[in-house]
Amino acid sequence: MIALKRLKSGAPEFETQLSALLAFEGAQDPAVDAVVAGILEDVKRRGDAAVLDYTLRFDRVRAASVAELELTHEEMQRALATLPAARRSALEQAAARVRSYHEKQLTQSWSYTDEDGTRLGQQVTALDRVGLYVPGGKAAYPSSVLMNALPARVAGVKEIVMVVPTPGGEKNQLVLAAAALAGVDRAFAIGGAQAVGALAYGTPTLPQVDKIVGPGNAYVAAAKRRVFGVVGIDMVAGPSEILVVCDGTVDPDWIAMDLFAQAEHDELAQAILLAPDARFIDQVAASIERQLSAMPRRDVIRAALEKRGALIEVRDLEEACALVNRIAPEHLELAVAAPELLLAKIRHAGAIFLGRYASEALGDYCAGPNHVLPTSRTARFSSPLGVYDFQKRSSIIGVSPQGAAKLGAIAAELARGEGLFAHAKSAEYRMK
Repeated sequence: MIALKRLKSGAPEFETQLSALLAFEGAQDPAVDAVVAGILEDVKRRGDAAVLDYTLRFDRVRAASVAELELTHEEMQRALATLPAARRSALEQAAARVRSYHEKQLTQSWSYTDEDGTRLGQQVTALDRVGLYVPGGKAAYPSSVLMNALPARVAGVKEIVMVVPTPGGEKNQLVLAAAALAGVDRAFAIGGAQAVGALAYGTPTLPQVDKIVGPGNAYVAAAKRRVFGVVGIDMVAGPSEILVVCDGTVDPDWIAMDLFAQAEHDELAQAILLAPDARFIDQVAASIERQLSAMPRRDVIRAALEKRGALIEVRDLEEACALVNRIAPEHLELAVAAPELLLAKIRHAGAIFLGRYASEALGDYCAGPNHVLPTSRTARFSSPLGVYDFQKRSSIIGVSPQGAAKLGAIAAELARGEGLFAHAKSAEYRMK
């Protein structure tokens, strides 16, 4: 029997139980942070030599120079060309859908001229160079290559530099194929905190980037935290999450498998069901017991469900929506007969899947929207990765003589109120 929590919203102990369920200590492990701090300082000081030392130590790959670790365009194109036809077709279709969706996010520059001839506006430009971190080894995600590189390419980023660890020298061909398809400019077989440091500070071989995006382990996350400010980062994501709201009209086997799909990521993933029907919750629980043994990653799924999973009986769908906004999940499935009626009530969620046929797994690979999403309740104030993360905005201010007279008087008055005399005089000079 799997020890999966069963909660009821009307129970006296519910608030305490829910708080315990949602509690996640996301603070950086001091031991991990100390190791990462040392690695970053070493990379900053010794550059390529440090990268080579850590690549040998952690990935067991020996190279005479970082240039030897660069993955060539020929390698990436060869990986794409040698994929089985069905897998290549799936990768190409996913890429096309992701690219098409993100093209809708592209923001253009704009300006206007007001009545006194002052021109105001916003100039939108792409970042010059972006670093893409891709996990390697046991966790190799070609879908993450597409989700991170394609929005950057759509935004107009001039150069995309990918880093991916290759433990023991083993290269994941699907990752290389995805890099070729997504238009990655340069790629290096390095990973860990040393790769983040190389991208952030630059080395004689690796160019310094403006922003680092992409998932990684605890050491990569700690490194991204530390280099933020030197470069931009996308986010520091926590464990994956799914919250399913179901009215009992969907096959319980489907819902059980949706919970499994998140739980199989790792033991800290969170999978929660909200439903107003106790009998349906019983059916989902029975399906979980019946289907778990057939899952190749059943031990991981079991650990995740027992540690951070729950089946919650709510009073009605109205209360379910209130709980959704409180939990602010990474992924939300509205597996109900009329999802549009609930959608208007949802304020906080990374990605919202509407109806019985919209499984979260489709969003991970090929629906189109980005699968890099805010976790750990950060959907309350942040958004999915998108084209806008690879663009920046500059304000445009062009002032006419008439505008200088009008605005100068306002600025000078406020500047004197702040005790900034030079500000006031600077504005007043242009009033004459």
